[in-house]
Amino acid sequence: MDKANAGAGASQGAGNAAPVTGVFTGDAADTEYGAIQVRITVKDNRITKSETVQQPKGGQSDQITGNAVPKLNKDVVAKQSVQIDTVSGATFTTEGYKKSLQSAIDKANASAGAAQEAGGQASQSPEAGAQDPGAEQGGNGGSGGAAQASGTFTGDTVQTDYGPVQVRITVAGGKITKAEAVQQPKGGQSDQVNGNAIPKLNQAAVAASSADIDAVSGATYTSGGYKESLQSALDQAGV
Repeated sequence: MDKANAGAGASQGAGNAAPVTGVFTGDAADTEYGAIQVRITVKDNRITKSETVQQPKGGQSDQITGNAVPKLNKDVVAKQSVQIDTVSGATFTTEGYKKSLQSAIDKANASAGAAQEAGGQASQSPEAGAQDPGAEQGGNGGSGGAAQASGTFTGDTVQTDYGPVQVRITVAGGKITKAEAVQQPKGGQSDQVNGNAIPKLNQAAVAASSADIDAVSGATYTSGGYKESLQSALDQAGV
């Protein structure tokens, strides 16, 4: 299916649809040895870089992922697909990597939003000619009838003094319609602090449709990490 979609992308390239360009972070995939999360850089419908923003760490995992992840990154760029080879001795890491990679590719396609109606249907690969809103908006902030982003975008994981924070947003017509934390500090007092702060931050993000939101009193570290991850998600959406 990926090869069929890639062929469709080649044929669509001659049409009017703008190619996908941007940075897309997949959802974190849990494995038996820890979470793995992949970020891809796409330019003109091709993956030019693949990297992990999270990977299993500690003990033997450092050696395994240190060997496996560079090979997986290289294979993605070479094959332009999730159909990459499993690295020997790193089965769980490879499967988690592929799952997060597919999520990143889905987001690359989703970033086309409504604008893609002029350029054909999205496929399972960014090579299908999906239209990235940032490619049309250029530097003018989306004026002049430029396409507006629609889709789901997950920001980078931000480490705070109390644990990681990661934000996922749903965007429609260039506006945030939903914000949620897919990771947040947990345990002890953090449960109480974030149980109060996160809903307020989510609500503020939707109201402002930007990362320019107020910190929640008593949750300074969580608020700072939330805003940084939110901005990363907004950057991916081109908002």
